[in-house]
Amino acid sequence: QVQLVESGGGLVQAGGSLRLSCAASGLSFRNYAMGWFRQAPGKERDFVAAISGDSDTIYYAESVKGRFTISRDNAKNTVYLQVNSLKPEDTAIYSCAANRWTSMVGRLYDYWGQGTQVTVSS
Repeated sequence: QVQLVESGGGLVQAGGSLRLSCAASGLSFRNYAMGWFRQAPGKERDFVAAISGDSDTIYYAESVKGRFTISRDNAKNTVYLQVNSLKPEDTAIYSCAANRWTSMVGRLYDYWGQGTQVTVSS
């Protein structure tokens, strides 16, 4: 059974930082690309970042380039999202997802975590 468990969210002031983690189990982690998506209240889910199994391919949404960094540790079956220079518009539930192929398209992902809330106050 595949499980993806996010952690690291919280309440932070604008300009602050957080490090989100997603621990995976039940799959051959290094063979899966991992993605981060977010969904704000009343809005559609948006792509944030994705990383290939070997970390050679990385994608970012334009809105987070230069502020967010995705990385992974295959020895720990964990993917990270370092979020810096946070803005109130970054407030959302952040979810990780696993897929065979590195993609910015959420519907292509096979497995999803429950998400972690990030709230940025102004």
